[in-house]
Amino acid sequence: MKRSTPPDSQKLFDDLPLKPDFSIEDAARAEGLWPVAGTDEAGRGPLAGPVVAAAVILDPENIPAGLNDSKKLSLKQREKLFEEIIATAQVSVASSGPRRIDDMNILRASLDAMRRAVAGLETPPALVLSDGRDVVPGITCTGRAVIKGDARSVSIAAASIVAKVVRDRMMARAGAVWPAYGFEGHAGYGTAQHRGAIIEHGPCVLHRMSFRPLKKDGV
Repeated sequence: MKRSTPPDSQKLFDDLPLKPDFSIEDAARAEGLWPVAGTDEAGRGPLAGPVVAAAVILDPENIPAGLNDSKKLSLKQREKLFEEIIATAQVSVASSGPRRIDDMNILRASLDAMRRAVAGLETPPALVLSDGRDVVPGITCTGRAVIKGDARSVSIAAASIVAKVVRDRMMARAGAVWPAYGFEGHAGYGTAQHRGAIIEHGPCVLHRMSFRPLKKDGV
């Protein structure tokens, strides 16, 4: 009797939510790649403000509970985990501002911020895990891209939380400096309120002029 090949369990359960863990990092350590840093960014999509990247090396003996993709967490959860990550892990943050984004394009500016965040870590990592399809260019160690990485690796999830919290705080401060745009409420994303403010007041120095609709003559 011919036996059938067992189905791939991951494919069978593709519709189930992923939960990040430390298995990718443990496998890397077994390969002799240690320490492992996770890196991720926040702010690729907004019409204004920087893209912020974080790199995090977690302490495997002291990983904060509840790490997940920052987009799946509430503001309160992100803020709590941010403080725990800062207290227990090595963390570095870098950003690319609107002019760099306009000059380089958003993908290159994001990856460059990730590179600088990794370079700022106190301990040079042996492996850098990045969320998505792109390996961080210009790093001096091994790099691996992880699809849905912030939902698979706690190191990447931690970096996503740090990047998100730092960027949100930056945009809240921007809201106090440029109150007409309401940056503290929408963080630079293209909400109806934000687009209306651009129509009324025109763009400010935080706006990404290479992004539509700002790239066009009108809004």
